[in-house]
Amino acid sequence: MNDIGFDVIVVGLGGMGSAAAYHLARRGQRVLGLEKYTPAHDRGSSHGGSRIIRQSYFEDPAYVPLLLRAYELWQELADATGLEVYRMTGGLFLGSPDCLTVAGSRRAAEEWDLPHEMLSAADVRRRFPTFALADDDVALYEAKAGFARPEMTVAAHLDLAARAGATLHFGEQVVEWSDGPSEVTVTTAEGTYTAGQLVICPGAWAPQLLTDLGIPITVERQVLYWLDPDCGTEPFEQQPIFISEHAGGPQFYGFPAIDGPSGGVKVAFFRKGRECTPDTIDREVSEQEIDEMRERAGDLLPALTGPAVHTATCMYSNTPDEHFVIARPSALTNVTVACGFSGHGFKFVPVVGEVLADLATTGSTSHPIGLFDPQRLVTA
Repeated sequence: MNDIGFDVIVVGLGGMGSAAAYHLARRGQRVLGLEKYTPAHDRGSSHGGSRIIRQSYFEDPAYVPLLLRAYELWQELADATGLEVYRMTGGLFLGSPDCLTVAGSRRAAEEWDLPHEMLSAADVRRRFPTFALADDDVALYEAKAGFARPEMTVAAHLDLAARAGATLHFGEQVVEWSDGPSEVTVTTAEGTYTAGQLVICPGAWAPQLLTDLGIPITVERQVLYWLDPDCGTEPFEQQPIFISEHAGGPQFYGFPAIDGPSGGVKVAFFRKGRECTPDTIDREVSEQEIDEMRERAGDLLPALTGPAVHTATCMYSNTPDEHFVIARPSALTNVTVACGFSGHGFKFVPVVGEVLADLATTGSTSHPIGLFDPQRLVTA
């Protein structure tokens, strides 16, 4: 089969690809979306029930304009679907005053005049009694932080894309792709397709699909845990999301209890994984891993010491500097790439979809994406 007549082919329909397909289709583009797995699957990085959203961005204040637009688009998506694709819970960013989590969040909040509060350990214990901070720790509290629902978001973008006319193929793995002077060609196990533009959102499959671009991506296995509080989940239902940092260990983050009385409380380490590939990732979670998480969780949340009611694995696709790659590579004519979201990308899904639609249709975007140029990573 050889299909001609698409304006844009989107490869990978996870978080970023589903949003790109939607934003392209709503602009009247003839879109073909190709996905190896089922819609909103759990084999990559866009699953697990919740992802933190926040604006006081400790990674770099340069992200904040994109976040402000992302928040507008989260609300547009909620309005268009009637779904709770995100929820504001407030957020605590905890640790010593000079640690990255606190100082970086404060820097971004002050640079962009974002509403926030600085809290002492006693303030946190009084306002949020599930937390037990050390006396010399502090917190930045951001009322506009919360969480997004990844599976619901992906499904919503796919549904809107299909309603806008996109053709979406699932269970169809891309074998190879090529860029020509005026069109691109994509080959799958089912056939060959051509289009004017190609958008590649490969997630953890970036090392396989982007081999010739020289973009260094390391894929890591990460583990998500849902622990059962020994007091029941009710005290955790109104808890803010949080990110905690302490000397000598990885950041640790978590959510309110959003999965009902038997659903536990979701927590995880940030960047405490081991290198893998999508084919070699170990999906089993060991008792040793659960015990380590329970010990760390109990230090900050003393009631969170019960058994794990659920665990899951996902994959981070990390660049060396932990910033994204979003660009039209200079070596290619008709291709846009979005990858290397390094464990902190999902909150940007709606605006990345908009950026990718800009790049594929006009070759540029008004959004500030200079930080994400892959040339910073490509060695001679």
